[in-house]
Amino acid sequence: MVLREHAVNGVMGRPIEILLVEDNPDDASLTIETLQEGRIRNNIHLVEDGVEAMAFLRQAPPHQTAPRPDLILLDLQLPRMNGREVLAEIKCDSRLKRIPVVIMTTSSAEQDIFNSYQLHANCYITKPVELDDFILAVRKIEDFWLTIVKLPAA
Repeated sequence: MVLREHAVNGVMGRPIEILLVEDNPDDASLTIETLQEGRIRNNIHLVEDGVEAMAFLRQAPPHQTAPRPDLILLDLQLPRMNGREVLAEIKCDSRLKRIPVVIMTTSSAEQDIFNSYQLHANCYITKPVELDDFILAVRKIEDFWLTIVKLPAA
């Protein structure tokens, strides 16, 4: 399901497709709201667990028409299939491994950070607890990954 799409400064073009894999409704809402207020035209797709994330990425039912994401924001603490397992599957799949994956999680454990990079995460961010800091972190993700970085074509 596409949650939103908007043009930046009236400029139309292909929007950036973002897959948000987040089971916490408050964190998901805040992330979506912050990205909606941003300068970059994007479509945000929300899935709430790892199994659904892989179905989306592989265009399996009910996601047969899902677009290929340009960027994945992935929580580690997910039901049914955790974020580490999702990351491992993405990076082992030749059709998916070039999609940048930003780990966005509450864990600041060195082992989680190490394991995520071992599995070829492109970035690891510990979610700030304070609301303003959380919003700032999402804005910085948008600024870096959607403005500065050149994302690979599908």
